[in-house]
Parts: sequence; C-alpha cells; structure tokens
Amino acid sequence: MKNEIDQLMNDAGIDALLIVGAAQHNPYMVYLTGGGHITNADLIKKAGEKAFLFHGPMERDEAAKTGLNTCSYDQYPFTGYLQKANNDHVDAYALRYHDLLIHSGVHGGRIALYGKTDIGAKFAIFQRLHQLFPQYTITGLVPDTILLKAMMRKEPSEIECIRAMGKITTKVVGKVAHFLSCQKVRNGFLVDEQEQPVTIGFVKSKINYWLSEAGAENPAQTIFAIGRDAGVPHSQGNPDDLLELGKTIVFDIFPCESGGGYFYDFTRTWCLGYAPDEVQALYEQVKRVYNRVVSSLKVNSVFKQYQKMTCELFEEMGHPTLLNTPSTLQGYVHSLGHGLGLHIHEMPFSGATATEDEILAPGSVFTIEPGLYYPDKGFGIRLEDTYYVANDGTIEKMVDYPMDLVIPIKK
Repeated sequence: MKNEIDQLMNDAGIDALLIVGAAQHNPYMVYLTGGGHITNADLIKKAGEKAFLFHGPMERDEAAKTGLNTCSYDQYPFTGYLQKANNDHVDAYALRYHDLLIHSGVHGGRIALYGKTDIGAKFAIFQRLHQLFPQYTITGLVPDTILLKAMMRKEPSEIECIRAMGKITTKVVGKVAHFLSCQKVRNGFLVDEQEQPVTIGFVKSKINYWLSEAGAENPAQTIFAIGRDAGVPHSQGNPDDLLELGKTIVFDIFPCESGGGYFYDFTRTWCLGYAPDEVQALYEQVKRVYNRVVSSLKVNSVFKQYQKMTCELFEEMGHPTLLNTPSTLQGYVHSLGHGLGLHIHEMPFSGATATEDEILAPGSVFTIEPGLYYPDKGFGIRLEDTYYVANDGTIEKMVDYPMDLVIPIKK
C-alpha cells in the first residue's frame, strides 16, 4: 500500500524516487498520481516527504488534480539550460534534472528510477547527471522492493476498480459466447448469416468493439487461439483461422480501464458444439486441479508453494511439468498465477523467481490459472480467475463466470 512506501525506501537504502513519463499507460506514474491527461512529467519523491510533480504548463490543471506538490517546467525553461550547456541537449537536461532534484529537497543520495520513456535518451541524460553531480546515483531495483512491493497490497478503492473491470470483462466474454452460439455451421465450421466463414480475427474485432463500448481498453490485445495455437500458452491466435467444431479455443482476455488503469485477467477454454473425449478428460483434470488449489489457499501463505502443489497434482495424473522437466513444452508449462493491478503481471508471483516475501496478504489480488498443453495433439486447456484476499483473511473470487467447456451451437 502507498503508506508503506517510505519504510520500503528506507529498507532499500533509497533516498528518493524518480518516476518519468506520461500519467497514462505508465503504471508507476498512475499509481502515484491517479492518472489523468499528463503527456510528460517527472515525479520526484524524497523519502518521508510528499512528492513533487513537474509538468508542462498546458497540463497544470490536470497536474493539480493529483493532490501532489506541483511545479511547471516553465519555471525551469529549457532554453536557458541549452545556453548554459552550449546547445548540448544531454547536458541541458542533466542540468535541469539537478535543479528539479534540488527543488524537491534531494541534494544527493541513491535515486530509484521508474517509468516509461525512451530508454536511450534517459540513459544518456542520467549518466551525464551522475558525471556532473556525482553526489547523485541513479539506480534501478531488481527485484523491485519498493513500488512493486507496495502495490502488492491494494487499497479498497483499487480492489473495486479491478472488480469493476472484472464485471466488464465477463460481460464481454458472455457476449462472445452468445455470438458464437448463434452462428450457423457448414461442413464443421462456423459461418455467419451471409454464409461467410467466422474467423479468429473477426471475433477479436467484436471483442475490441464490446470492450471499447464498455469504456475499457485492450492494449495487450486478446488471446483467442484455436487448435494447435491453443496448445502454445501465449499464442494470440492466427486471425485467418476458421472456427471449427470440436477444437479447443483458449480465450484469455486481459483489458484495463481507459487511460491505462487497473487490469483484469480471465481465461476460459471452449469447444464449439462438442468436445472430443480426450479433451473432455483433460479439461476435467485441469478443473480438478484448479478446485484443489483454490480450496487450499490460505491468507499470508507463500504464493509459490501452490505452484509446487499444482505441479505435483498434474504429475500424479501423468503429465510432465516444470517441477521435474523444466524445459518441457507440453503438459503443465507455466506458473500458477501472478499478482494483478496496474500491471497485467505484478507481485505476488508464483514462479521460479518468486521470493518467500510474495505472500497472499490481505489486499493481494492474484490469478489462479492452471493449464495443460499438447500442441502436437492440436489442443490446449487453461482456466483462470482473479482472486483477492479480504481484510478479514477470506479469499474470494472477484467475479464469477461459468466454466462450461462446450458452447452449444443453436443453428
């Protein structure tokens, strides 16, 4: 939570945070400003003090909405710095950053860098800043023990934003299911009222339209993959592929609030019309593992322990997993889940690089998404829902939605 940031900075030996870039589609800037139409900014937070937001003069009203200390760049005009730097742009920016840091009460120390911007330009500028003013050390944190760790526990308002996105997401999923069920079938493939084949690309265009209509964005697009592509977990699907009855479709949708706010993450696996026996059997195994894991979740437990549990359950069923076959490309090939918020993937993580500190604490929002993948057999299966830990320690699904494998075709 935000009230943990100063302590986390102290624990990490960081004297200030510097977040660069826009206040949209820039998770760390959104986290500390609340977002808004700010196209370029620098946010400097000294440990123990309120942050300063430096912004363009045209966006002064948007900056004021953040409630932070604000300062327009026109108080530090770039033309003046260019004159001082003999028209060297890198030196000019470095000199201005020095003055912005002084304005924020930061006279030296270790400064942790965050944000989204062009990495080449900022690297040159901050390298020069350190050369000119060696009292400043610009650094990054790997793993991030400050902002990502603070974001791991959500405020109630953040949880409600994610839940609202979940309702939008599942409503759109329902529209997709209804659309598919209402199409015609010709020679085992879906066709529309004009007898034209229904393609993956056409379905995705409908998904994007329905999301936009509901006020959501889809910056990372959608996984809607059929057949062999469904057996490769992050294959987005070939837009020209036709929708064939009996083939598995992995439908993984992860939209966010307009402006790059909070995400939701959700997956279902469908077969149109009917499911082959082998697919049905493995689907039931995935669902069984999903239910076993969910029923075992406990507040303040280490998230990665459930990855080990998932691997063991699938191996008991005869499937290869990352636990004993780390390079496998079939069976269970990924981690169980991840945190969710202003990033699609954030702490707590459950995979091999996760730490003992990544726990299911009150305020945590995370996904549970076991799956089985056999691309050479032409199918993949994944089930995913988003959960959160309430303040009383109960663990609840954000939004419910049916887990039916087969989408009946009405025509």
